[in-house]
Amino acid sequence: MTWNPDLLLKGLRRIANMVGSSLALNAVAIERRPVPHVPPKTLPPGTMAVYVFSFGPHVLKAGKVGPNSAARYTAQHYNADSAKSTLAASLIKHGERIGVAGLNETNVPGWIREHTDRVNFILDASLGVHVLDLLEAFLPCRLRPEFEGFASRRIDREGGQT
Repeated sequence: MTWNPDLLLKGLRRIANMVGSSLALNAVAIERRPVPHVPPKTLPPGTMAVYVFSFGPHVLKAGKVGPNSAARYTAQHYNADSAKSTLAASLIKHGERIGVAGLNETNVPGWIREHTDRVNFILDASLGVHVLDLLEAFLPCRLRPEFEGFASRRIDREGGQT
C-alpha cells in the first residue's frame, strides 16, 4: 500500500472543519487489514464505514456502508455476482488494467484476500450520513481508485472517459 490512512484522515478533518462538521480525534477509527487479509465478519453495531482496497501501488475501490449494510461491508466485494459494482466483478472484467489476468467467479474471492490490502474507516453512526458521504467523496478524490463507480462516469488518469 502506497498511501497513508492517517494522513488522509487528517485531510478529512480539515475538510470537515471547513464545512462546519468538526471531527474529534477519536471520531474515526482506522482498521488496517494488510495482505493477506481476512474480511471483516461484521459491521460493528451503531457504526458505518468507508473501506478501501489496494493492490500494491493501485487503489482498486473505495466504498461506503451505512449502519444497516453489513453484507456490503463483509462479503459482497469478494463475490462477483453478489451485487452491482463489486470489486470481484471489476477484477474479472478489467483485471488486465492492473496486470492481473485469469480471474473468474471461482478464484477471485481468494485472490482478493491473498493480494489486496483493505483499510476500513469506521465511524460512529451518530455522526450522521453527511459525514459518511463526505468521507466517501473525499477518499476517491484523493486516491483515484481504478474501479470506482460506473464505467460511464469514470474518468481515466489522463482526463478522458473510460
